[in-house]
Amino acid sequence: MAWEIDPAHSETQFAVKHMMFTNVRGHFNVLSGHLHIDEQHPENSWVDAQVDASSIDTRSDYRDGHLRSADFFDVEKYPTINFKSNKVEPVKGNEYNVIGDLTMHGVTKPVQFKAEYAGTGKNPFGKVVAGLSAKTKINRKDFGLNWNQALESGGVLVSEDVTIEIDLQAVEQPQA
Repeated sequence: MAWEIDPAHSETQFAVKHMMFTNVRGHFNVLSGHLHIDEQHPENSWVDAQVDASSIDTRSDYRDGHLRSADFFDVEKYPTINFKSNKVEPVKGNEYNVIGDLTMHGVTKPVQFKAEYAGTGKNPFGKVVAGLSAKTKINRKDFGLNWNQALESGGVLVSEDVTIEIDLQAVEQPQA
């Protein structure tokens, strides 16, 4: 079945250590994409999703501006972050490994998400919707996001590891 991500009921969020001991969380306000879900043969399923990098929101205008700059996402040059799966592996029950290419800041690297498929249902407007969640951890430096600042006490201002969590609701699309 063909599905379209419902941006009003979906979210891409991230967490990164700040000063080596606190998590700073944020999300992207603009998310889109398409999925194919084959419940009988999950290995035939796929996802192709994008976020608008300029839609980053960490609840700090100053920090968001810095993240949009050439020090980090360089949204003028690289306006979107893309994920395109190339393999779905059933793990157990409704758990899957979704393996694909993440493109961020002009760099494409393979990434594996641990995903959970929550199933489908009909919303109050008569549309069939599906729910999914996924999580991974990446090293931001692998994608050329290298800016940092050494701390007087040791360590750095921003950790290299970034946890990404995605919650999707997708709407079934009519067959062509």
